[in-house]
Amino acid sequence: MKIAMVGSGYVGLVSGACFADFGHEVVCIDKDPSKIERLNAGVMPIYEPGLAELVAGNVKAGRLSFTTDLAEGIAGASAIFIAVGTPSRRGDGHADLSFVYAVAEEVGASLSNDAVIVTKSTVPVGTGDEVERILTAAAPKHRFAVASNPEFLREGAAISDFKRPDRIVIGTDDEWARGVMNEVYRPLFLNKAPILMTSRRSSELIKYAANAFLAVKITFINEMADLCEKVGADVQDVSRGIGMDGRIGSKFLHAGPGYGGSCFPKDTLALLKTAEDYEAPTRIVEAVVKVNEARKRAMGRKVIDALGGMEAARGKKVALLGLTFKPNTDDMRDSPSIAIAMALADAGVQVSAYDPEGMELAAPMMPDVTMCNSAYAAIEGADATVIVTEWDAFRALDFERVKALMNAPVLVDLRNVYEPAEMRAKGFAYTGVGRG
Repeated sequence: MKIAMVGSGYVGLVSGACFADFGHEVVCIDKDPSKIERLNAGVMPIYEPGLAELVAGNVKAGRLSFTTDLAEGIAGASAIFIAVGTPSRRGDGHADLSFVYAVAEEVGASLSNDAVIVTKSTVPVGTGDEVERILTAAAPKHRFAVASNPEFLREGAAISDFKRPDRIVIGTDDEWARGVMNEVYRPLFLNKAPILMTSRRSSELIKYAANAFLAVKITFINEMADLCEKVGADVQDVSRGIGMDGRIGSKFLHAGPGYGGSCFPKDTLALLKTAEDYEAPTRIVEAVVKVNEARKRAMGRKVIDALGGMEAARGKKVALLGLTFKPNTDDMRDSPSIAIAMALADAGVQVSAYDPEGMELAAPMMPDVTMCNSAYAAIEGADATVIVTEWDAFRALDFERVKALMNAPVLVDLRNVYEPAEMRAKGFAYTGVGRG
């Protein structure tokens, strides 16, 4: 089967490469000529473990190609996926659907065969209805149906998530479209991946509801961490204790500096706006958004407190280890490190930083931060070291070397990578999150 993937960003590129690896013929389409040139040269626009190798193998096998020509790319495709960005719209927080609708118009004008048009982008409820209206207005000469197929990919584990999914959600009431989508995902039947067939609107809402619920879990355990610090409890124990309950589960119960990335911040905002539009307010999600934003800045104050307070912190140096919102990605969108670095700079603190993959994207966002070529280079001369992102490279630091390089042995561990007692035994003034 031929599949066209319109949009060669994170979702489109990973999905396209994985579909090609299943044996489908896949064309990834993007309006950015420089991106397509780089992809044709084997240069990935994003960092995702294993992606470069997956793309190269399928390009070599002739199953994966890249183009800027949409009409040429979609010709003969049985399924045309829309996988373009839906960022928060400037000013009001609604999802910006202009890219989705622009693709729908161009596909409608260029469609040359029967095809199922699939929204892979994360879109609010009712977007599929508008895409269908746009396609109908473009008066295509061929049969089409519009389906929703949201992605559930974790950055840093996207390929395994795609190939071994918890579920595949397909939203359409059209039997022909269901048959096409079953054929698209037929290779996963061998893994017995659960496929949930729903209405299009239910499918669109499932994606937002899933991300909002995970954001709620993260924010809940972060607030429990704050309480643990006040009452002398350990959030690690609390997390394990509640996570053992099968009704709750242990995932996303790791206290830290707040969530960031490409999905949770924009999707929780978009869900709030949709709920407002339909007069069905989501008060829990509203609170989560406010608490998470406040938390990022609060982590900067936690570092300042570890330095002895505002007056003592001025003029001192802090090393940030990790800048991306999570490990195994170069994604800096809404990363807690941005707010932390800003809070430190506002307090007159000098900041150095190291991240294995994110510094190129981070540098323009953090003009006052000195980017270093290693963790130890960032640590040299620091009055405090802060673990912001739990990259594997930071899980086994040489603390004798760290102590020798630092002005003062102060460690602020915002990911609870290390045990407080062990670090204090090594001579460090240790501050974790929720380790009362």
